[in-house]
Amino acid sequence: MTINSMMGFSKKIFFYLILFFSIIFISHLTYSSEQDHSRVPGIVIDYSPAQTKKYIGCPSIVIMPNGDYIASHSFFGPGSNNNLTRIHHSKDGGKTWKSIANITGQWWSTLFLHNGALYIMGVNGRYGLAVIRRSIDGGKTWSEPKDKDTGLLHEDGKYHCAPVPVVVHKGYIWRAMEDAWGSGGWGKHFRSFMMSAPVDADLLKAKNWTSSNRLASDSTWLYGKFGGWLEGNAVVTPDSNIVNILRVDYHPDGGKAAVIKISSDGKTASFDPNNGFIDFPGGCKKFTIRYDHISKKYWTLSNYIPDKFRNSNPNWTRNTLALISSPDLQHWSVCKIILQHPDVEKVGFQYVDWKFEDNDIVAVSRTAFDDGIGGAHNCHDANYFTFHRIINFRNE
Repeated sequence: MTINSMMGFSKKIFFYLILFFSIIFISHLTYSSEQDHSRVPGIVIDYSPAQTKKYIGCPSIVIMPNGDYIASHSFFGPGSNNNLTRIHHSKDGGKTWKSIANITGQWWSTLFLHNGALYIMGVNGRYGLAVIRRSIDGGKTWSEPKDKDTGLLHEDGKYHCAPVPVVVHKGYIWRAMEDAWGSGGWGKHFRSFMMSAPVDADLLKAKNWTSSNRLASDSTWLYGKFGGWLEGNAVVTPDSNIVNILRVDYHPDGGKAAVIKISSDGKTASFDPNNGFIDFPGGCKKFTIRYDHISKKYWTLSNYIPDKFRNSNPNWTRNTLALISSPDLQHWSVCKIILQHPDVEKVGFQYVDWKFEDNDIVAVSRTAFDDGIGGAHNCHDANYFTFHRIINFRNE
């Protein structure tokens, strides 16, 4: 190769390098300058653009003894490994947040406090093993579930859950879960069960947990409109029993939940389809039920569907978040619309987890919303993790 040809070749390489980096710079400049989070309801804790194909899932929140908030969420979608949970911390009542930890091998998980320690309980990946971890430094570091003595609770795989309530009652801690060993595909393959452990036991040891029998569902229920149950809530009834109240895949209305009875020893779960279904606004999407000793009511935040938004697929109608309550777990009424947007296709305020704080409710949401660059992939595949406060909720 001559000197002239070498110089020509070098000029070509230099030209293409300049062109390549110019495209990258311009794309980044355009991409970042067009993002707009100002219209997102609540306070943005975390954000993952739709282009990443890594979506926000499974929000959970706890209020620490010193008043700080710890919140968590997972990532799902083709851009994720479906096994990562991120932990966030707020010292100022939810106004600002800082990411403090990423936990690989933790998914579909609930944060909760117990005996002075912070726990997170769920599975280690999509339809993976049931696991629990403990943190003694406010969520910065976590124990590793390596075996049945360190947090690996079920070793046979294919488990499913969500950030659902953990309840202490009559000396035991209770938490609902499902496995996916049934037949029929999503919804129908979930078998519901309850887990419990003595309150003074080491929660990282599998031997201290009792699991009830696993209840499969029947597609003939609800006149053949039943599509499955999942994401159950451990709840103490007015007559001081434990039940598991589950989301129900029910078309076309989407307004049913199922109530499974749990024996006092935690070993037996039973369901009567003749009287076990209740009317529950937004019951076909995930919800969290908690009891308030002041109002003596049960409360939740649900994806209730007003008449003007009813369509053929209630599972994918998540653009309304409603505060609903019940005096007895049987009769539920809508108290107030908390969030609503006219876009059913690409907006969702969903999987909301929350806690009572004095006269308020503090909540975290898996939120699909416009970000100035095209918004979420759809209402399900959320691009935001957001914090919300409902002031004086009992007045609603």
